[in-house]
Amino acid sequence: MHIPDSMLTGAICPITAAISIGGIIGAAYYATKAEKPISALTFAATTALIFALQMMNFPINDGTSGHFLGGVLAAHLLGIPFAILSLSLVVTIQSLVFSDGGLTVLGANILNMGIIGAGIGGWLYFTLAATGYKKSLAIAIASWFSVILASFAVSGELAFSGTIPFAKIIWAMLTTHAIIGIGEALITGIWGWSFSFPNIIATHQRPAFIAITAALIIAGLCSPFASEWPDGLEWIAQQYGFFPKSAPAFVGYLANYTLPNITNELFATGGSGLIGVFLTFAFAWGIRKLIKENYLNV
Repeated sequence: MHIPDSMLTGAICPITAAISIGGIIGAAYYATKAEKPISALTFAATTALIFALQMMNFPINDGTSGHFLGGVLAAHLLGIPFAILSLSLVVTIQSLVFSDGGLTVLGANILNMGIIGAGIGGWLYFTLAATGYKKSLAIAIASWFSVILASFAVSGELAFSGTIPFAKIIWAMLTTHAIIGIGEALITGIWGWSFSFPNIIATHQRPAFIAITAALIIAGLCSPFASEWPDGLEWIAQQYGFFPKSAPAFVGYLANYTLPNITNELFATGGSGLIGVFLTFAFAWGIRKLIKENYLNV
């Protein structure tokens, strides 16, 4: 779902950047007004966990893979404002350090995975839960729809950019990501059952330590075994001939989740994943400390 450089051009890039900046500012503001306290440790550990889970591409069909988005899981654990901030940070670090998603289209990627995935997906989850759905069912439905909504947004952005007509791309995007969404729903359901929002509020540290431990294990030990097949968007771009052939505008130091001068693929991928976990944890911790807390000092 990470759009690379040159796949979008023209006005869509500054438009999505402006929307994302506004969304982040709004999320930061409402985070200060949140009724439930979220500690720096919880926010940092959850963000690191989302980063690690996004490294785990899973195969679906026809040589295609999908990867976890995590917007609804973040909303479930942190509430919507903090979830938007969490996903926005993950997507930014992925772009700047790992070249996973282009720098010129960073605004679009934050919009699709952060604002839509965590914001609208999280709103749908809480709405379903409030209307009587069991939380396990509500989180599964919202997770699936968050992937569908993000893929719909990508289709619109591609069409607006003139990359490919909307009518030509929308069916392929929706059908492919409908399958990926099933994996999203299953993963979110498992984690949501393990880490409920009220329990994190009540016990602060224990779930956070479990989350950061899981993030380290997933990124350091499991990520080298993730599917190497192209993700849904990349596969579709190759099939329809609009995958960028030019070099990206910016290449991160750990591009493609590898360590420079490390030839062993397991160490290169696992090591870069661990660095990513530490980076997301550290920046998330710092961001949480910078946000003015009107209700609790943590």
